[in-house]
Amino acid sequence: MAGLKKRSVNLAGHATSLALEPEFWAVLDGAATAEGLSLAALVQRIDSARGGRPLASACRVFALSRAGGQNPPNAM
Repeated sequence: MAGLKKRSVNLAGHATSLALEPEFWAVLDGAATAEGLSLAALVQRIDSARGGRPLASACRVFALSRAGGQNPPNAM
């Protein structure tokens, strides 16, 4: 895997920086497109369902579940 790539998303009116590997960003981008959402809207869904888990970890779990053909836990 390549190094981390930082992207900014707007969550609840605040710019939030999120650092993930490009492979995870690719899955998240594809999931957002498939759902007809912006990336920020998808990350907002993940954020609202993550509980106490860090946002980057929740995004990775979502991406792994999505890439594996499973329903991502608590995200949609």
